[in-house]
Amino acid sequence: MGEHVEQPAFETLVDIYRRSIDKFADRELFGTKRAGRWQWTTYREFGAMVDGFRGGLAGLGLTRGDTIAIISDNRVEWAVTAYAAFGLGAALVPMYEAQLEKDWEFIVKDCGAKVLVVAKRAILEKAKGFFDTIASLERIVVLEGDGDGDRIHAYADVIAAGNANPVPPIQPDVKDVACLIYTSGTTGVPKGVILSHSNIASNVSAVHTLFPVSPDDRSLSFLPWAHSFGQTVELHTLFSNGASMGIAESVSTILDNLGEVRPTLLISVPRIFNRLYMAVQKQISEKPGVVQTVVRVALRAAGKQREGQKPSLGEGLMLSLANRLVFSKVRERFGGRLKYAFSGAAAISRDVAEFIDGIGVTVYEGYGLTETSPIATANSPAGRRIGSVGRPIPGCRVVVDTTSTGGKKLESGREEGELIVYGPNVMQGYHNRPDENAQVFTSDGGFRTGDMGYIDRDGYVYITGRIKEQYKLENGKYVVPTPLEEELKLSPFVTNVMVYGDNRPYNVALIVANLNAVKTWADKEGIALPGGQAVLEDARVRALFEKEIQEHSDGFKGFESVQDFALIDTDFTTENGMLTPSLKLKRRAVMDQFGTVIERLYKRRAERKKGAAASAN
Repeated sequence: MGEHVEQPAFETLVDIYRRSIDKFADRELFGTKRAGRWQWTTYREFGAMVDGFRGGLAGLGLTRGDTIAIISDNRVEWAVTAYAAFGLGAALVPMYEAQLEKDWEFIVKDCGAKVLVVAKRAILEKAKGFFDTIASLERIVVLEGDGDGDRIHAYADVIAAGNANPVPPIQPDVKDVACLIYTSGTTGVPKGVILSHSNIASNVSAVHTLFPVSPDDRSLSFLPWAHSFGQTVELHTLFSNGASMGIAESVSTILDNLGEVRPTLLISVPRIFNRLYMAVQKQISEKPGVVQTVVRVALRAAGKQREGQKPSLGEGLMLSLANRLVFSKVRERFGGRLKYAFSGAAAISRDVAEFIDGIGVTVYEGYGLTETSPIATANSPAGRRIGSVGRPIPGCRVVVDTTSTGGKKLESGREEGELIVYGPNVMQGYHNRPDENAQVFTSDGGFRTGDMGYIDRDGYVYITGRIKEQYKLENGKYVVPTPLEEELKLSPFVTNVMVYGDNRPYNVALIVANLNAVKTWADKEGIALPGGQAVLEDARVRALFEKEIQEHSDGFKGFESVQDFALIDTDFTTENGMLTPSLKLKRRAVMDQFGTVIERLYKRRAERKKGAAASAN
């Protein structure tokens, strides 16, 4: 399925830069909070920074075909580095501050970076040693602080040198490499995805045809631009439309920053939407019972409207009342101007999507991978179906290959299989990985996504899981753990979870308990809990989690449900290597850390059954 697009609005990222700086010069672009106040950089001011840094990088020897890497969270200087690199015909290689030092070193070496930009002195101290281990690396630029020596340069000094010796942007070829984005590596070392100017520009052009983004729109930026979704959908797309972005202080300040920046749109991944959902649900749960009833009926009425049905008179009144008493206040908490939200990178829970939609913020879910620049499908004002990831974007085609699932048919009769994507957004390949390129590309140029899904009769695409994450129970039944994990994480008592059952008789789960929520529950119930680790084995706490698991497993088949679980207090994070920088679960790393805990669960269950059999005899 897919559409044909005649001519993209943009052919390169330099086209976007030139047009936006000229057309939107006096408009605000980036907002940064300093000393308690939001300060805004205009398009013209940003253009001057890019021009200066481009000239400075040229003076350091960066030229067309070279590679420049950056280790930094979102900030104005990140975008300056990106567009300065594009204007020199150099490839940008972004990395996360939260990544491990060994990952930085591997990526800088693998991509052959000539220049490395680092955000802080602390990163610089770790990166200095790369000069001794990476032959290609000639210069390091530090965004904060001074340079020291001939090979380490302060960002401000590089811009000053560029202002003294300006270098105009070149017009890169559409096939020139714009970015090497290294995938998260859930199953091994990172792989560099080669994205050309036309790969990314075609994606931005497609978004232009799908969504009515205007110069009056504003986002709160917290999704990393080092991630392809954040970079293409937020940075490049909003920049190309003359819109503005307030850069969040941190993930923990998102709710406060929403009220300050007052965005009209939100670009995020399900994990963040889940947090917002949980925060709002907690507020509603503390309201009187009558208010909770009004909210339930109102959400049902909003759902009917979304499906094109007419709510009853009573439901309509409840919706109006809930909007005045509750929903308007929630929207005000988000800044009061939020119109729509874009979700990508993983499937959002239908409950969460319907809730956000119900309170008056339209949710558009899309799908793609770094390898597809990233958008392949999207819901849009022209067609939206909650639960799906939309239809293929203009110029893109998606087909289902059933060979990986043996022609499996769903209850609906639709065939489920691996999704294959065709289009101008499909990557050039993995850097220095010929064997893996051969595995992921079809003979006619399609990209094998590794994602399982199906397409309905109206062309909407549905994702059912990752092929590599799918496993078989002892009884031969296949389980895709991610949907259940996402549902369980909607419990206020569950911080994180991993479901496991590969070649086992049933599924078990490792659950990271939200101990603050457990303590609040216990206080409310008048329960005195033991201290330390003992709370995780307390029978009353385990009963609470059994109830939560049962409630959040309602929509799943019996063999998919969790039969036993272990409560742990160590969260899965990027710092301990159990989450990728884009917040995907590293199952192998979790198993390395907690494999013995999982083994004990199966052993404990077997011993119980053995004991029960002995008692019966």
